[in-house]
Amino acid sequence: MGDTEQMNEQRGLVIGTHAMHCFALSVTAALLCVFSGCSSSPAPAAAATPRAINSPPAVSVQPQQVQADFIASGPLVVENQIDLEAQRDGVVAEILTDTGANVSKGQLLAKLDNRQLTADRDAAAAKARSIEADVKNWEAAEKVARSDFERSDALWKAKVISKELADHARYQHEAVQFEVERERENLKYSQSTAKSLDFELEKTNIIAPFAGIIARRYIHVGQEVSKNDRLFWISATGPLRLKFTLPEAYVGRVKRGTELIVSPVSTPAEVHAARVVMVSPLVDPSSDTIDVTAELQGRTTGLRPGMTANIRLHNTQ
Repeated sequence: MGDTEQMNEQRGLVIGTHAMHCFALSVTAALLCVFSGCSSSPAPAAAATPRAINSPPAVSVQPQQVQADFIASGPLVVENQIDLEAQRDGVVAEILTDTGANVSKGQLLAKLDNRQLTADRDAAAAKARSIEADVKNWEAAEKVARSDFERSDALWKAKVISKELADHARYQHEAVQFEVERERENLKYSQSTAKSLDFELEKTNIIAPFAGIIARRYIHVGQEVSKNDRLFWISATGPLRLKFTLPEAYVGRVKRGTELIVSPVSTPAEVHAARVVMVSPLVDPSSDTIDVTAELQGRTTGLRPGMTANIRLHNTQ
């Protein structure tokens, strides 16, 4: 047992010595790493300036290039553009044109059924002719009555006949005169009735009020329409105008006769000449702007009312 205890004691000394040796090596290695890191690391950078809380990042703003001669934009318009409405009740009997058709002033576009009106007009015209014949008959009778009165008056003055007979002839003459006047008034009334029916017949013919293009058709054959119902939308094709507004700063710089350059938004490379024809004499206090109207000059092929265009002015000084 003594030898065994001695051997165990020697073995413990060896193990302890080995552990202490390993610990010493570990400490040495750690110190070498620390000193090595300190000597090889670069100098610390200066601390960044802290940014204020909630402060937005700086943005680099590039100067915007603005074309100096651009002043406004607006729609192309025409002076004559209306919804053509029915002037009386009726049924559409015939349509003579359609959407997209070019029409001239006074051209017949459609017809309403006018058979009853035509019959009424013909009857009124016949009655007027009959009354006109009655007027001529009474005018002839008035001449006879006047002749009888003049003869009777002469005989009474010559004391050939009594005053009663002379007065009778005078009364007959006056009565015939009244008949002539009454028939003349009847004739005027009858002629006015026939003329009124002529006007109503004219309303059954839908006529183009000006030269232009049919932009829309609202009716079809057989449709019953009432007075003021829309029939066609018709628009003139020229002269084309632009209506736009300018800031108050342009007062005195843009005036009647000022020349402009117009470019359609859809085709900006296309340019047309225009001239200012109206400048509002007042400034709108709610927007501090003035109303301006310009009219395009020369050929405007390809341009249509309703298109948007840019307006440019080379010299506003």
